[in-house]
Amino acid sequence: MWKNDGGFCMGVMMHIILHQPEIPANTGNIGRTCVATGTSLHLIEPLGFRLDEKSIKRSGMDYWEHLDVTRYMNYVEFKQMHPQARIWMATTKARRVYTDVDFAPDDYIMFGKESGGIPEEILLENEETCIRIPMLDQIRSLNLSNSVAIVLYEALRQNHFHGMQTEGELHRLQWTNRHPLHPTSEERR
Repeated sequence: MWKNDGGFCMGVMMHIILHQPEIPANTGNIGRTCVATGTSLHLIEPLGFRLDEKSIKRSGMDYWEHLDVTRYMNYVEFKQMHPQARIWMATTKARRVYTDVDFAPDDYIMFGKESGGIPEEILLENEETCIRIPMLDQIRSLNLSNSVAIVLYEALRQNHFHGMQTEGELHRLQWTNRHPLHPTSEERR
């Protein structure tokens, strides 16, 4: 196991697992999303690239050094290191939609490699926690980094975006009114 503890996060809420990712740009984009959300990233080998490739760093930009990332030799090692982890298996083969489950803080969401997804043997062992993103049946799957963002942000939404900035400000000007349907962070408390 290898770990990079350079993260920005003040307490990880969610965890993303990539099982044998193959495309460095996807992993770089996912790493950037993880940094932006205070989410840890778990990479299960074999990887289809080296982590020092330029494309990873280019996709993750200058955030990669702040990513809380851990690598595992295989799924067995991951399970040994996290025996109590509740893992949601994101797969096109699931019978349940990701919005129909209740994500809790510290849940893990696992995604498989781009060419084949999570191995069916693992899915079968975890049938109750398999979830899917709805899509038309003419397409095999969505891009991996898009899928991670979709499911992760639903999990974070269900947990009220804990610790995240939920309001933005203009750079040169100022907003004139607050929209009545969108209370400020203070008003929500």
